[in-house]
Amino acid sequence: QLQVAESGGGLVQPGGSLRLSCAPSGFTVEDYYIGWFRQAPGGKREGVSCISSNGKNIYYKATLKGRFTISRDTAENTVSLQMNSLEPEDTATYYCAAERGTIPNMCVLTPRYNIWGRGTQVTVSS
Repeated sequence: QLQVAESGGGLVQPGGSLRLSCAPSGFTVEDYYIGWFRQAPGGKREGVSCISSNGKNIYYKATLKGRFTISRDTAENTVSLQMNSLEPEDTATYYCAAERGTIPNMCVLTPRYNIWGRGTQVTVSS
């Protein structure tokens, strides 16, 4: 069964940092592109960042670039999202998603993914 599991969420003060991790099972990050999404209460699910299956293409939501960094560890088969300078507006449930792309350098920030995790809560508050 193809699954992804997120970890690393929590409560952090404004200006703090968190590192989220996405661990696939049943497939490798070298065969699927991985995306991070978030959804605040009452809000739409929005794309945060994604990384292609060959690791060469990375995209960010424009307003997050510079604060968030996506990376992957092929040896550990994980994809991480480092979030710095967190703001209350970053409070949301963060989801990892995976899709087997047709070409190795693609990934998308639209929620067109077939495999989704259950999410991990990130709360930024003093």
